[in-house]
Amino acid sequence: MRYEAREPDAWMMRLRAAVRCVSGEHSQREYTKITRLLQDEGWQVGKRVVQQLRREIGLRVPKRKPKRRRRGTSTGLPTTATHRGHVWTWDFVHDRTVRGGRLKMLTIVDELTRENHLIHVDRRIRPCDVRRQLERLMDIHGAPEHIRRDNGSEFIHGELQAWLKEAGIKTLYIDPGSPWQNGFIESLHSRFRAECLDREQLWTLSEARVVIEDWRREYNEKRPHRSLGLETPRAFAMVASQAAASGRATPSLRPQLDISSLVERYSNPNTNPTRLTFPVGQFG
Repeated sequence: MRYEAREPDAWMMRLRAAVRCVSGEHSQREYTKITRLLQDEGWQVGKRVVQQLRREIGLRVPKRKPKRRRRGTSTGLPTTATHRGHVWTWDFVHDRTVRGGRLKMLTIVDELTRENHLIHVDRRIRPCDVRRQLERLMDIHGAPEHIRRDNGSEFIHGELQAWLKEAGIKTLYIDPGSPWQNGFIESLHSRFRAECLDREQLWTLSEARVVIEDWRREYNEKRPHRSLGLETPRAFAMVASQAAASGRATPSLRPQLDISSLVERYSNPNTNPTRLTFPVGQFG
């Protein structure tokens, strides 16, 4: 009852202000370097005191995370897709059901046509599951020449890499922490989350599989893409297949021009193209 709180020490108050000032000028430096700067200014203080003061003020700098290294071995050079089936890209999306169950989804996209070949939904997906789904897609669409992916444990598995090598599929691993190197799959994931996962209440695994498969079909067959000239991926893929069969370098979305009617029209000497006539002196 008779205890009276002591007034803060004047020297400590000045030191606190100095620590705040120096830390504000060098916000990315840890307490050891801040201590050295204070000592250069004439303060006789140790690093433990400075560390405690920075903790009280809330100026702790988080530890720098070690740089992640690429763990997968690429068997091909970075390339841009030039035809259908040239480059596939795949990745994972994670979500949860309303009841709290885990959902893990494997997505596969063709980089040229933007076709979403697969969204495999399960509680957990192992490397053997990735291989089984890829084999199923290869039976439907054929084997791709390259597969672009990140350094996830499911993608760098030794048996999966050996199987891809036997199948003649080259792997393209992106740099760790560089999602922009896999922009096609990231674009799909943003649309998938905004248009499906964030709008639907998924209660069970079976319901999630039905709802997500319906969205995948709509994405391929009904949703226009600005990058494809407002065509759907399925329609663009058909045009790309026809262009590849005819030997064109790139697919064209323009309608076919009936050249025979034009030749017949202008080859007949009795028919002349419509000419525009203007009164004399109308345009000076």
